Amino acid sequence: MTYEETCRNIIREYRTKNLAAKQRAEERRRELDEKYPDIAKIDEALLDTGLKILRAALEGPDGLDERIKKLQSDNERLLFDRARLLASKGYPSDYDDVHYDCPVCSDTGYTKDGKMCRCMKKALAEAGLECSGVKKLVEKQNFGTFDLRYYTGSAHESMEGVLRICRAYADGFDGRMHNLLFIGKTGLGKTHLSSAIAKEVIEKGYEVVYESAQNIFSDFEKEKFSRFDVTPPDTSRYYNCDLLIIDDLGTEMPSQLTVACLYNLLNARLVNEKSMIISTNVGKNELLERYSERITSRLLGEFGICVFEGSDVRSQKLRR
Repeated sequence: MTYEETCRNIIREYRTKNLAAKQRAEERRRELDEKYPDIAKIDEALLDTGLKILRAALEGPDGLDERIKKLQSDNERLLFDRARLLASKGYPSDYDDVHYDCPVCSDTGYTKDGKMCRCMKKALAEAGLECSGVKKLVEKQNFGTFDLRYYTGSAHESMEGVLRICRAYADGFDGRMHNLLFIGKTGLGKTHLSSAIAKEVIEKGYEVVYESAQNIFSDFEKEKFSRFDVTPPDTSRYYNCDLLIIDDLGTEMPSQLTVACLYNLLNARLVNEKSMIISTNVGKNELLERYSERITSRLLGEFGICVFEGSDVRSQKLRR
C-alpha cells in the first residue's frame, strides 16, 4: 500500500470514529434503559428538557428567567438522581457518556479552529515511518542518540558542523527543495543522520522514502524487464515523495541502466524541485570516474556537501 493510500485510509477512519463513539454511547444508554425502568424514566424526562424550554419561551418574556432557572435546577436534580442510581447498580456515572479516544478533537481529527489535531498528525507520522522504510531504524538512530564523543580532534569540530546542518535541515524542512550530499567512509554516521532527518520530516507530515541505492536501481530494473504476468515495483514513489533519501550510492553494480536511472531520477526531482539526501562512501574523484559528468555536475552543484570525518563509530562501539 502506498503512503497516499495509507493516509486516505486514516482520514476515512477519522470520518467514522466520532460517529462510532456516539453509537457506542447510545448502545450503552439503551442497555441501561432496557434493564432498569427507573433509569429509563429519568432519561425520558431529560429528553423532554428541550421541549420544556421551548414551552417556557412561548409563555412570554415575563418571568422567563425564573422559569429557565427552575428547568435547569430540575435537570440537574434528574442528572444527580441518575448518577446515584447508576452507582447503586454498579455503574460509573459516565457509563453511557460518549468516550472519545481523543478528547481534544472528539475523534474528528481536527480541533475547533480547523487545525489538524495532534492525534491525527501522530497517526499520519506513524504511517509515514512505516511506508518510508525507516520505522525500525529511527528507534535507535535519531538526533537524540547521535553521540559526538566518538569523534576526536579536528573530526569532532567538523562533525559538530555537520550535525548543526542536519538539525537545521530537519527543523526548517518546508517542502521546498533543499538537497544534501553526505560523503565519507563507512561507519561515520551518514545513515544515522539520514534516518534522524527522516524521522523529523515525517513527523511534520511530509512523505519520505528512504531506500538504498541497490534497492532503488533493482526496482527500476524489475520495472523495465518485468514480465506481463508479474506486477512491477512502484517506482513512482521515488519521483513523487517530498524527500527522497538514497543510502549508499556507489555500492550498486555499475551499468548503463543504473547510470541512466540515476540521471533520470536526479533530473526529474531537480526539475520538480523535490528534495533529496544522498549518502555515499565514494569520494569526489571516484564519483567523477563512476558516473557521467551530467550526474556528478548535479551532485556537486545542486547539493550541499557534508563531509563525514573520524574513525569508524561502529567499530568503536563494538570495542566498548
